[in-house]
Amino acid sequence: MLFHVCSYTGASGNGEGITLARLDPDSGRLEALSSVAGPNPAWLAFAPDGRHAYAVNEIDEFEGAAQGACTAYRVDRDSGALTALNTVGSGGAGPCHASVHPGGRHLLVANYGGGQLAVLPIAADGSLGAATDIQAPAGPVGADKAEAGPPGSFAISGHDGSHAHIIETAGRFVLSTDLGQDRVYVWTLDEGALRPADPPFFPTASAGAGPRHLAFHPNGRVLYTTYEEASQLAVHDWDPATGRATLKQQVGSLPPGFAGSSFASALAVSRDGRFLYSGNRLHNSVAIFAIEPGGTLRWLDAEWTRGDYPNHVALDPTGRFLFACNRRSDNVTLFRVDADSGRLAFTGRYLPIGSPNMVAFLPG
Repeated sequence: MLFHVCSYTGASGNGEGITLARLDPDSGRLEALSSVAGPNPAWLAFAPDGRHAYAVNEIDEFEGAAQGACTAYRVDRDSGALTALNTVGSGGAGPCHASVHPGGRHLLVANYGGGQLAVLPIAADGSLGAATDIQAPAGPVGADKAEAGPPGSFAISGHDGSHAHIIETAGRFVLSTDLGQDRVYVWTLDEGALRPADPPFFPTASAGAGPRHLAFHPNGRVLYTTYEEASQLAVHDWDPATGRATLKQQVGSLPPGFAGSSFASALAVSRDGRFLYSGNRLHNSVAIFAIEPGGTLRWLDAEWTRGDYPNHVALDPTGRFLFACNRRSDNVTLFRVDADSGRLAFTGRYLPIGSPNMVAFLPG
């Protein structure tokens, strides 16, 4: 099984760029094959057909402007190798996430530094064009400290301004989190432009929570969001017809009784919709939840990642393995997933990569 790992480079980290690697699913062996250099490739998004991929370069200046960059690649479906096509501005500083709209004609980009959301057109050859739309949602910043965080927490990160963190498609809607504003924005994409839905956003369940990542239940009707500073997850009922979210649960991502500082990171939902996994940085664990029939979460356990600061956790396409990208310890660790219990078992396998930030898998 081939996969790619994005890593921070230069002054921001110890990585080389985007590493192509292989997993032997029988033995659990991990092997780095090659790498493509680039400045701070924080995220990699594949086109629906897997023939092209797009990396956001999390930098603050590109071509003399206060913006980052996005690089388009051609993908060799057999070898997984990436060949650069072109690089364009991201429409804002510090882009940290991107996703390809299901139609395959637009790349949606979240720029963390200034909170801008950009729409970049994708040409027939897979290359990127200049942004057709840039949105900078206005709103007050949230509380400096999460009111619902663990006792004794000093987890303060992004409430100094607007910080877009993720942008994903949900049917005919597009959702984006703004960590600084404590909001999840809802949009529609119309002819290459983002249009606010009605209502245009929904707030976090508590002040200062800091929404970071989100994912849907396979049924498309339950939305899960990690709250970075509160170390919590929010569960919303989602109406795919209207784009409205209704809060139904707010639950901690750390073991009961934990006190101190930690930052929630990414989350992953199993293909069968029975389990959810969420990364905890500083606590250095993956929280494991059972998903009840109505979509609410029930705590099961927390598994040590065998590394430091798991910025990203992801399930492989088969659902048999979970990967943890431990940014500060410069490694990716691998766990087997028990399909019946949802629990994780460390394989004993490490992939040494400098400052890994995320792992991406080729579409099937």
